Amino acid sequence: MSARIAVIGAGSWGTALAVLLGRTGCAIRLWARRRALGESLRAARENPQYLPDVAFPDAVTVALDLAEALADAEFVLVAVPAKGMRETVRRLRDQVAPGQAVVSVAKGLESDSGLRMSQVIIEELGDSVARPSAATAAPTRRGLAAGRLAVLSGPNLAVEVAAGMATATVIASPDADLARRVQAVFLQPTFRAYTNPDVIGVELGGALKNVIAIGAGINDGLGFGDNTKAAVVTRGLAEITRLGVAMGAQAATFMGLAGVGDLVATCASRRSRNHRVGFELAQGKALPDILAGMKGQEAEGVPTTRAARMLAHRHGVEMPITEAIHAVLFEGLSPRDAVAALMTRRGKDELEEAWLRPERADPPREETIT
Repeated sequence: MSARIAVIGAGSWGTALAVLLGRTGCAIRLWARRRALGESLRAARENPQYLPDVAFPDAVTVALDLAEALADAEFVLVAVPAKGMRETVRRLRDQVAPGQAVVSVAKGLESDSGLRMSQVIIEELGDSVARPSAATAAPTRRGLAAGRLAVLSGPNLAVEVAAGMATATVIASPDADLARRVQAVFLQPTFRAYTNPDVIGVELGGALKNVIAIGAGINDGLGFGDNTKAAVVTRGLAEITRLGVAMGAQAATFMGLAGVGDLVATCASRRSRNHRVGFELAQGKALPDILAGMKGQEAEGVPTTRAARMLAHRHGVEMPITEAIHAVLFEGLSPRDAVAALMTRRGKDELEEAWLRPERADPPREETIT
């Protein structure tokens, strides 16, 4: 399917998606938050800082201002880090037209509020297009209806997507028609998209797996083996699901691509920035030095750990791995002591989670996207 698409954000993920869609005939306008970066991308026709050695297809144009990027776009892909989402979307407020659909491809939570990225977008763009006034017979302002927003998440490492390796993802939206439209755009020979109405679960899976990936990196940095990593991944999935269900997500979503799929990919891959954070912490490096060494790349798991812990406390959910990683990142606990604390917790029943029991009759309530 050919479409006109604006990609807002020219980091590794935004660039990879621009390249992916540009290779199959979509007209792509890629916009960078820093004008200097945009100018360098326009001149070089590649992104050596965030996705080196990947040439831009002819269908990819680098836009230097938002109006140019958004003009005539059918879809607006927002691919910026969680910490920059609110400020970026605020800049879009008077630019996004009522007929344009917005797709969040970011994986994170707002650190101070715990909001998912779709919630931040709705807050900043407005939850509906105002009705025409009697005097003007035209919308009094621009905004975004909740049903015109979708999210994309899954086991999608940018380098592999750009290299054309077979990849699958999930498109979630409260509007089934919009989800299918976005799916049609992303169904490519090397990229398979599935739909899912559970926006909450898809977003939380993509965000919270980064926290557990730090734990997987700690495992590898301490020299532990596959037994330990399997425990981290499996019990990490349990606490992700526990919080997700408490927030209105469907447990089944966490058994899919946006849940266990993304978790496995991120915990196993040495390309994962979050895995790298954990690995280097276990090697004795200080967190500020680790983050400085990433040269502008974001490790979303670090701020997401703060937000996840806050949400767990707010919803009364036990998340021991997240608590341990928070203590390592921000409270001075050594990685080895964190592992010891987790291993000496009281004995528990593995099937204590209510959604694992066959007698559970009522599915968890799903919140609206707002």
